[in-house]
Amino acid sequence: MPRGDGRAADELRPIRLERGANPYAEGSCLVHMGDTLVMCTASVNDGVPPWRRGSGLGWLTAEYAMLPRATTERTARERRGPSGRTAEIQRLIGRSLRAAIQDFEFGDLTVQVDCDVLQADGGTRTAAITGAAVAVADACAWMERERGVANRFGSLVAAVSVGIVDDEPRLDLCYREDKVAQVDANVVIAEPDRYVEVQGSAEGRTFSRDEFDRLLDLATIGAGQLFAEQRRVLGL
Repeated sequence: MPRGDGRAADELRPIRLERGANPYAEGSCLVHMGDTLVMCTASVNDGVPPWRRGSGLGWLTAEYAMLPRATTERTARERRGPSGRTAEIQRLIGRSLRAAIQDFEFGDLTVQVDCDVLQADGGTRTAAITGAAVAVADACAWMERERGVANRFGSLVAAVSVGIVDDEPRLDLCYREDKVAQVDANVVIAEPDRYVEVQGSAEGRTFSRDEFDRLLDLATIGAGQLFAEQRRVLGL
């Protein structure tokens, strides 16, 4: 059945990636996913975490934040550190993007990813991962060009939300759908079809194996389209 915004069940919201949106960062991408907007930057910093020192290997870490008026009501800034939700999202983004690195043989350098939600209409963490993968690809190219280390970017990574709304499996939930979803899941995929992470939970009812398989099929469809957009902006 048609959704509130007229999309088919297997249709993404309009997606646009603006590569190089921040002229100061080593890599950056502004993600437009429907009405969700996320600024993703990848900075290359000297040094690695203490437990990584002396290994000759670099590192990648991520932070996530939502601007106070990214939603319909103002939310307070997290001045005393990230909330539990924010910390969980940061860890997800970091794990996902580390899967994009072939290996970390670029010396004592850390790629610091920052994902800042400018406007939220659902799927902020998945949009952040998809855009940040473009930023990380450019940061790896910068390290090769400016620091003389081999480009260790391995594969594109994209993420998308799926869920069951009104007993119908749907791709890429907007906020209006997400808040009433019976089942909600986020799927991260490394190109072409390797799962990085699957987060799924029953919200209003349980779900069957067949329904879960349908959700994964929808996520694969969406990821394929996201990979195509990533490749387009990166010129791959």
